[in-house]
Amino acid sequence: MSKPATLTIVRHGETEWSAAHRHTGRTDIPLTAAGRDQARAAAGPLAATTPVLVLSSPLQRALNTGQLAGLGERIETDPDLVEWDYGAYEGLTTEEIHEKAPDWQLFRDGCPQGESTEQVGARADRVVARLRDAGGDALVFSHGHFSRVLAARWLGLPVEVGRCLALSTAAICTLGYEHGVDDPVVLHWNDTGHLPRSGAS
Repeated sequence: MSKPATLTIVRHGETEWSAAHRHTGRTDIPLTAAGRDQARAAAGPLAATTPVLVLSSPLQRALNTGQLAGLGERIETDPDLVEWDYGAYEGLTTEEIHEKAPDWQLFRDGCPQGESTEQVGARADRVVARLRDAGGDALVFSHGHFSRVLAARWLGLPVEVGRCLALSTAAICTLGYEHGVDDPVVLHWNDTGHLPRSGAS
């Protein structure tokens, strides 16, 4: 089976809701000015990649990040890369959610009226299968929580492991293999060294 030598994951740049730590699932909001600057700053390190497949969530914050980072002409959208559907928790901060459900953990419990961990994991598995059939390096533009699930499933680990993989806006991550397809690994995670210091939140 063909597989990419590496998978590069880029989280979208800052939005008003990400800056306010509000759960942004299917709400299609734009990048802020700082988020657009972050996306442009990703162009430098991404120019050194050689993907045969470039995918993006169709939501504008991810797609525009890819376009501003210089990959616009190569991007294919994939609906499986959209963010977790937070259902009743859309637009709320974790603190606001804990006022209603003190023990709630996204990566364990999923969201009422939204997606379960099993549903999100199934989407991530479809993406992983597509990437491993790409025949070379792959690059995706996606969202904070879904990208963490994608990494966990790339590694063959449960969705809940995503809670251990903090991910900043416009961060770049690289996954790959150590010895072969049976040894998937994290090569780099949550790299924000390319970002303007004023926007690296």
